[in-house]
Amino acid sequence: MVLGAGAPPRTALWVVPVGEFGGVARHVLDAFSAAAQGSMPGWRLVLLAPPGPLVDRVRAAGGAVVDGPFGVGAGLRPSLATLRHTVSALQPAVVHSHLSWADIACAMAFPRAFSRGGVRLVSTEHGIAADDLVYHGTPWRAMLMGDVHRMRVARADALIAVSEATREAMLRKWRPRVPVRVIRNGIDRADAPGSTADPYAVDSPSSPAPARGPVLRIASIARLAPEKRIDRLIEAFALVHREHPEATLTIAGEGPLEGALRAQVSRLGLDAAVTFPGHVDAGELLRHTDVVAQLSVWENCSYTLLDALVAGTGVVATAVGGNPEILSPAALVAPEAPEQDPAAVAAALFSQGTTLGQRPTLDPTWPTVAQMCAAVADVYADLGGGADGQRR
Repeated sequence: MVLGAGAPPRTALWVVPVGEFGGVARHVLDAFSAAAQGSMPGWRLVLLAPPGPLVDRVRAAGGAVVDGPFGVGAGLRPSLATLRHTVSALQPAVVHSHLSWADIACAMAFPRAFSRGGVRLVSTEHGIAADDLVYHGTPWRAMLMGDVHRMRVARADALIAVSEATREAMLRKWRPRVPVRVIRNGIDRADAPGSTADPYAVDSPSSPAPARGPVLRIASIARLAPEKRIDRLIEAFALVHREHPEATLTIAGEGPLEGALRAQVSRLGLDAAVTFPGHVDAGELLRHTDVVAQLSVWENCSYTLLDALVAGTGVVATAVGGNPEILSPAALVAPEAPEQDPAAVAAALFSQGTTLGQRPTLDPTWPTVAQMCAAVADVYADLGGGADGQRR
């Protein structure tokens, strides 16, 4: 597409229903930061989200923000009013929703008939799972939400998935009428949080570390929620700690299971080896970590794994969802291993933490943040929403 000379940028309104900082918020902040540096020429991004750390950080990065009564905490009716008012005021060419609450709100606020003559609805799927019970809890709720999602994707003009596994799940469950384009979460190698030095100073990258040595530092960076299976990580870590009492485990993050996880650590006599620092700067933690563990039931395109690869840490993750698209086989354990074979998880933790030659590396073709933004801009342009108002 060739942009018209001197054409004013068109607006893409990104709609996010949560204000706290997490994986989707990281995606938003990266995109707005890159767009502010010129990664989406012809486009002006504006964020609609509730007040909180996300809008604060987007503002600090030079992004445009509308914060107000929107999202789960505000309720549906006030949120729809805020959304409609914002669109009326900004006249965006694209309304781009993230997370299911925003997806549904946008579909309700702007039915298909309206979008044909004005705003185009785009949705990025970050959090679908092969098993509906992972996120919906009960069969009846899963069936209900499946029907809701099928109705809302019928109103979308474009759909984006963050991994091939995400795309396959969307196609199987929701049968969208428009193609689903895969745009993976971008990561910038130049922004690596720091390489992890070999804690064992072994003779060669492929040789195993001695059984005794400096501290083996394991970390989890995730919401403390059931689908992350951090309780299974603690069980596996107990086996590591039995053989290597110098090993430590940092469980970073917040969530509803914190009390139960702390109690489990105490029952196993691991209080001196396991810490719960809450929300942390992931880059700083990775500087002091030898292996990152992520034993989730499902992942789509994990920033934790991407950051770990850029940092050079070891990784142990379940072979579910988009994880095999990011990691080499040496870093993966079977999906059922956390439940059925904690010894296999423990062995993988030790191997990844101490044998550098086994650690995964980032695929050289993995998109940068700027490339991710350019791909999103291509989706907008394919809708006839380019900066010159023409299709390519």
